[in-house]
Amino acid sequence: MVSVTRAVFGELPSGGGTVEKFQLRSDQLSVDIISWGCTITALHVKDRQGKASDVVLGFAELEGYLQKQPYFGAVVGRVANRIAKGRFTVDGKEYHLPINREPNSLHGGFRGFDKVLWTPQVLSNGVQFSRVSPDGEEGYPGELKVWVTYTLDGGELVINYRAQASQTTPVNLTNHSYFNLAGQGSPDIYDHEVTIAAEAYLPVDETLIPTGLKLCLKDHVLAKVFLTDDLVSRNLRKELKGSGRTRKAFSFPTEIWLVFITRVRHAGSGRILEVYTTQPGVQFYTANFLDGTLRGKNGAVYPKHSGFCLETQNWPDAVNQPQFPPVLLHPGEEYNHTTCFKFSVA
Repeated sequence: MVSVTRAVFGELPSGGGTVEKFQLRSDQLSVDIISWGCTITALHVKDRQGKASDVVLGFAELEGYLQKQPYFGAVVGRVANRIAKGRFTVDGKEYHLPINREPNSLHGGFRGFDKVLWTPQVLSNGVQFSRVSPDGEEGYPGELKVWVTYTLDGGELVINYRAQASQTTPVNLTNHSYFNLAGQGSPDIYDHEVTIAAEAYLPVDETLIPTGLKLCLKDHVLAKVFLTDDLVSRNLRKELKGSGRTRKAFSFPTEIWLVFITRVRHAGSGRILEVYTTQPGVQFYTANFLDGTLRGKNGAVYPKHSGFCLETQNWPDAVNQPQFPPVLLHPGEEYNHTTCFKFSVA
């Protein structure tokens, strides 16, 4: 049984509209989502003693999400991740995007999908958000109709993304939640164990754009990623605690149904997160660029490595790399992808 409640979360400045909060609650989970950026603001999960803690980083008030902040909990698009030099060509025409993360365009530009007010519709077990991205928004071609639906079923939070385009355009949507299974506000994620069931990963250049290579992983499994003493194993741990550049894109066999990609376990609480998706990849990000200057819920400070993201998506810069999975949406087609975050306790 899932309950859905609706409340005002805040008012946008200069009469920009009312931001609402929707709380989805089951026996195992409680998740709060606001209409600003389709943002997950809180996610309470029980530990092995039955005590629930909020396991996503974020803010208690709307003002926190309106300041400069690293996409906490939001849906990002029209294209998630980086597009090299903010350029791509479709049907012989070159398009130029805002360069908001030098020298590339990141997560839809300066005013991507995370920085707009969506229209909500309450469902029996969730909430659906919709909007129309106009032709030319942040440099992208064509009008894009988008629907993002959150539903709850026991311990499973499911996100479905749909889109339809008036002309050919790249589309790549994801959710950018930062998790810490010990509870948000915990100082780091070094006591988590991560398994990524990938067939390969994508090496990147100094600007974090894939080089075009795909490096295979033995047995299609990257076991116990970085946070224990095993890892592709010790190398990523060294990156995490040394250079701080653990930001890897992993690839999976393309499927049209949900496939298991990731398992994260926090031994102290017993919380386990498993991720299933129809997407061909996931960006595993360990909050390298948090620096302790943002103050979140309950006065928590968020330093580097105080959370991790599992951004299910197409491969970065796919619009410029024809050997990557196709990222262009054509008129008459529908973009339709689903990701399931399944929580349990052991």
